[in-house]
Amino acid sequence: MAELHSITEVATAFGLSVPALRYYEECGLVAPAARRGRVRHYDREALERLALVQLWHVDGMIPVGGTAAVLASEQAAERRALLHAQRDGMLVRARRLEHAAAVLTHMLLCSRDRPLDCPTTRAHISARVDAALAGEELSDGFLPGLPDGPLPEHPLPDGSAP
Repeated sequence: MAELHSITEVATAFGLSVPALRYYEECGLVAPAARRGRVRHYDREALERLALVQLWHVDGMIPVGGTAAVLASEQAAERRALLHAQRDGMLVRARRLEHAAAVLTHMLLCSRDRPLDCPTTRAHISARVDAALAGEELSDGFLPGLPDGPLPEHPLPDGSAP
């Protein structure tokens, strides 16, 4: 008979909470091999399925619904289409995060006491207002190149280091 592992053992081994594992089951992502009393137990096949779920959901950062769709796909072409859509959306979010990080880096490096005294920030604010009044979208490319390497340490308001 196959070795069975309790839901608590599996959750601990895979870095999940028991409620998360139950949620995966409710979503049809994984199923226990058996129940002993009220306790779910998982065999090797179920653990491999859980590892596959984690590949898509945790490592691939695909939401649970998308993970279920990928797991349900029966043909490689269908699975690739789902994965392309997930990856393309992720790349858009990554570009937005890079832009956000550049904006914050600029603001951290700016030595002006007031943000609107900074010529770069002032130009961006002016362009944002003009675009809003014209009913246009503002482009991402406003910031000049930023220096490579780590940011200089900035003391906290009380003078201590972060």
